[in-house]
Amino acid sequence: MRPMRRALEFLFTRVLRSRLGIALVIAALVFGVIGAARLVSGPIDPAAGLSNRPREPISTVDPEAGDDGVLSTPRAPTPKMFPGELSPEQAADRFATAWLTGPGSSADKWQGTLRPLSTPALTEKLAGADPESVPARKVTGQVTLRARTESFVEARIPLDNGQLRLELVASDGRWLVDAIDWERQ
Repeated sequence: MRPMRRALEFLFTRVLRSRLGIALVIAALVFGVIGAARLVSGPIDPAAGLSNRPREPISTVDPEAGDDGVLSTPRAPTPKMFPGELSPEQAADRFATAWLTGPGSSADKWQGTLRPLSTPALTEKLAGADPESVPARKVTGQVTLRARTESFVEARIPLDNGQLRLELVASDGRWLVDAIDWERQ
């Protein structure tokens, strides 16, 4: 009886108080639970689960519907043109020219030149703007347009030390600037 007592004493005083001993006990419990679950669950049906694959690939796309992939490029929208009004390029160019006249002019005069080319929302946002804060002095390139829809266009205008990005909307039969963004180079 003496060796059995020593073995139990060693088990409870040394092995189960170490990290390794606790890890071994947890592993034995996990394997015991998994083994019991397999014994209780019964035989495995080979026709059930992921092993039962279809003979042909599963298709959720109609092969006759045409190209609907990511690489198909839809035709770019063409901006609306209004007879007797400025085109989006002209409106963007005039706004940029008016915007660049800010330094050296009064706030009222500067905002007065921008108002006819801006939406009411942009006019309200520019109400407290200082014309001296315009970061550029001259246009250095042509206006490039990117039509998002037929009534929404993004214009980029290269300036002497950055790029002016304008968002234009077709409002009441004419193109107006709705947002301004400045990208420094």
